[in-house]
Amino acid sequence: MTTEKGIPSNSRVLMLFGQLEKLNRESMLVDPEIARQITAKVLHLIQTQEKTRKEIMSKGSSGMEVILATLENTQDLQTILNILYILNELLTVGGGRRIGVFVSKGGTGILLQLVIRASKESPPSEEFMLQLHSVLAKVGPKDRKFGVKARLNGALNVTVNLLKQNLQNHKLLLPCLLVLQVYSSNTVNAVSLGKNGVVELMFKIIGPYSKKNTSLLKVSLDTLGALLKSKTNAQRAVVHVPVLLYIYQDWHRNDTRHRHILIRKGILGCLKNITNIKLGRKAFIDADGMRILYNTSNECLPVRTLDPLINTSSLIMRKCFPKNRLPLSTIKSVFHHQLLCVPAGGPVAQLYNQPLGVDDVVDESDNYEDAEAENDTENEMEEKDRHAGNDDVETDINKLRPKETHSRPFEELKIYERFFMELSEDFQVFNFDNPKRGVTATPAAPKSHRPIIVPTTQALPPKNPTAAPLQGECPHPAPVPALDLDTINITKDQDGCGDHTHSRSHPGAGLEQELVQGLERVALDGAGPQAGGGGVNKHNRQPPILAGGVAARLGGEGEEMSAEDWAEEEESGEGAVLHVPDTALLLPLHDPDLYVEMVKSTRSVPQFSEVAYPDYLGHVAPTSREHILERVYGVQRTKIFQDIERLIHPNDILDKVVYDLDIQSCTVVDGGGSLKFNSQFESGNLRKAVQVRKFEYDLVLNSDINSNHYHQWFYFEVSGMRVGSPYRFNIINCEKSNSQFNYGMQVLMYSVQEAISGRPRWVRTGTDICYYKNHFSRSSIAAGGQKGKSYYTMTFSMTFNHKDDVCYFAYHYPYTYTTLKMHLQKLEALRTPQTYLRKDVLCETLGGNSCPLLTITAMPESTSNDQICQFRNRPLVFLSSRVHPGETNASWVMKGTLEFLMGSSPLAHSLREAYIFKIVPMLNPDGVVNGNHRCSLSGEDLNRQWQNPSPELHPTIYHTKSLLQYLAAIQRAPLVFCDYHGHSRKKNVFMYGCSLKETVWETNISATSCELHEDLGYRTLPKILSQMAPAFSMASCSFVVERSKEATARVVVWREIGVKRSYTMESTLCGCDQGKYKQPEYVLVGG
Repeated sequence: MTTEKGIPSNSRVLMLFGQLEKLNRESMLVDPEIARQITAKVLHLIQTQEKTRKEIMSKGSSGMEVILATLENTQDLQTILNILYILNELLTVGGGRRIGVFVSKGGTGILLQLVIRASKESPPSEEFMLQLHSVLAKVGPKDRKFGVKARLNGALNVTVNLLKQNLQNHKLLLPCLLVLQVYSSNTVNAVSLGKNGVVELMFKIIGPYSKKNTSLLKVSLDTLGALLKSKTNAQRAVVHVPVLLYIYQDWHRNDTRHRHILIRKGILGCLKNITNIKLGRKAFIDADGMRILYNTSNECLPVRTLDPLINTSSLIMRKCFPKNRLPLSTIKSVFHHQLLCVPAGGPVAQLYNQPLGVDDVVDESDNYEDAEAENDTENEMEEKDRHAGNDDVETDINKLRPKETHSRPFEELKIYERFFMELSEDFQVFNFDNPKRGVTATPAAPKSHRPIIVPTTQALPPKNPTAAPLQGECPHPAPVPALDLDTINITKDQDGCGDHTHSRSHPGAGLEQELVQGLERVALDGAGPQAGGGGVNKHNRQPPILAGGVAARLGGEGEEMSAEDWAEEEESGEGAVLHVPDTALLLPLHDPDLYVEMVKSTRSVPQFSEVAYPDYLGHVAPTSREHILERVYGVQRTKIFQDIERLIHPNDILDKVVYDLDIQSCTVVDGGGSLKFNSQFESGNLRKAVQVRKFEYDLVLNSDINSNHYHQWFYFEVSGMRVGSPYRFNIINCEKSNSQFNYGMQVLMYSVQEAISGRPRWVRTGTDICYYKNHFSRSSIAAGGQKGKSYYTMTFSMTFNHKDDVCYFAYHYPYTYTTLKMHLQKLEALRTPQTYLRKDVLCETLGGNSCPLLTITAMPESTSNDQICQFRNRPLVFLSSRVHPGETNASWVMKGTLEFLMGSSPLAHSLREAYIFKIVPMLNPDGVVNGNHRCSLSGEDLNRQWQNPSPELHPTIYHTKSLLQYLAAIQRAPLVFCDYHGHSRKKNVFMYGCSLKETVWETNISATSCELHEDLGYRTLPKILSQMAPAFSMASCSFVVERSKEATARVVVWREIGVKRSYTMESTLCGCDQGKYKQPEYVLVGG
């Protein structure tokens, strides 16, 4: 025998094993009494000396082989029992290592053979079966093939029969149940055991509360739970659901000191597995299981140690909560834009070809058998996505190489030469002594005659029925109905302008109170009938003018009212004054008057006639970093329980619709104590609001136009609130499986009362915020053919500080298309004589909005050949943004980029002198205007159309790609291409790039080193950013090309245009997890 170094070879136990080994060679022909004595002595040594155990199980010792050989060869019962005692002693301590050695030596098979051999004896020895199953119970969980070995060996039925014959023998019953539990972990075994009546057998063992045999009951419940993971066994147990609920209630009532939590958890585990099937959920509901678990869980809430029971109960109740339909007649968008050219295939084609009368909100029946797997860990889906990403890596090496030929003839691309005047400009017509050089005028957009309305506070009673056109505008040929509102005076606070009572230094409490009580809407521009469609405000009135900080108003015949007229109206109490704070110093690129001018040419499908107050007045950025909200323990559970109360106490639910865009004639339902909602303004998104309880509202978001999904972006107005009352808002049709709202992100709120008091800003707000799967069914039409899917709820609570305020809530800082137009107009003010800035209109969108294209560089110092040559030959950098409307932070990052490039810093000046920047600041104006989250009016994700964009359906992508194709054709492909995005589920700012080598490394592609030769310059820009910008994370960057991204801007520009440094830059919506901006604070990305 070999021994481990340090163990004496003359050890007594080793001598005994030597004798036993000799007996094994002689095939036990000698007197079995010798084997009994030897094994008895070994057992004694093991029981009395820890050193002996270590000697037997030490590395290099053959003790285990000798024990197993003896066990396999001997027929003597006492010898076998001695060896089983020895094994029980050895395997009880030492953990999995000792059991692993036992399994590796073939011990499992020998034990199972003993089971079969013992079953042939009549009756089998009780002590033998007890010790044998005790060893099997220890070995089974560590042997991955234990269930298969037992089934093939025939040991399953032996254990079951032994169990049936010894239901009252608790000593033997316990190890048999432990072995049965391990058998049941194998699905095939579980089905076989179920057919053999083991499920019914388990219900004979478990029972109501008792202080006796609690260990046996706990093991029985665990065994039953393992069996019930099989659907067929769960079906057999459906009739026992009321019994399980009764037993659970009994243990809950009597286990007052909570000493048997594991038994209670075991009962819930059985219910959880039964309710994975439809019949089980129905039986649970019929047995009043929702009420039972709800009540018992509420009684457990004060005891933190009972959280496992509460969590499992919550999971069961969520699973069994009857699937409800969204309170909609169709999930298609309220608004419709008729496409002249419908795509041949895909979701949009399916939408257009969908037969009339098809219910697309829910499927005909809830036929799916298996409930969706629930998990308490909120980041499970993120982990799943991360692992699934490897399956998406492009494995076709031909698709990872640049295209050799251009897809379009140069003659087609020559029309884009006009967008690159700087490449041929000789500046002979420029006067270099004129400080206004370098600017190309942009034609003014046509004005709209729609009235533009800014929400303020509460409505006045109808009085003035007259209206007239604005000065300088053509009157509408049709008679204009009047908006029945009292006269409203609007002033802009400026030093030295207007009456002293309106100055910033004296806000005037009485005036502010009058404003709160009197105002709801202020018309800012235009005359003419309100446009229909989408539930637009049907009232019409002559709006006042904001001019020079002096309150001006048109009378009934169109004449301008004098100051005396205003004074008389104010003294009579028939007017109200709205203060417009002067934020010019704080917001150099914002001008409310200019915004109103710009909004006239913005075209929307619903023909919005209102302007949201935050967009009109603007907002000041936060003065400090925003803290991530610390999540309150148990908040998600509390919210889910409140949802469950709807089923248990249906009479407490109001179910009152207070806002509905589907009702064209009257979107706002008279509240009578309810909140008032509105989303009928640019970028607004809220389809329906339902008052559930006095201070709780379910909110439904609108789908993207020409789509039936993409619910994430929201932007809406709330008014009519009470001060100090905690309101709960539930957005109930979210689609993503997880959200940063689970990790400290808060909603944004803008208060008009705060704004008119000189604090115009969006603030992070809301408490009890969480994001979870709800009970609203998502149809297979909306879920890409998958049945049984559910929507998710994003819920938050809010207590308002001002009575009758008007507040706006948004997913992220809004940035409208009109804001972009205003910013571009104001950008010219930043231009210095040395700056070359040109604004072009790249194309018109499907909705009739223009897509701007900017060129920024430095003017040449003179018209000398050297200067002109240097100017023309500067490398190009191509930037784009906001292809996804809901990613508003991309626009804020672009705004910062433009301000920096137009700035006077030495770095900006050197960049302008070194490069020509071509910028498309908003690739999807229509989506932004109409409140979409992902798509354009074509109903498609524009960032999946770059491979083959249609000029009819995707004009902005088609023409942007054409610009790049033109540059490639004239050998001037950009040095860098970067598309700005926002990321809703990851932190930090980071980039996605494209690398042949790094993509191949992620796959099993075999390629030679010459095939993988690649310039590593694609890493340079991200590396520089990681060194300069604290929010940028190089670790979050990826340069792998995925199949699902092959039609994105980044990949197409890399592969087809040949731009090695082609990137998507992602900006987080919720802070950083690295550097100086690490949690618990947000990085201000946007806003």
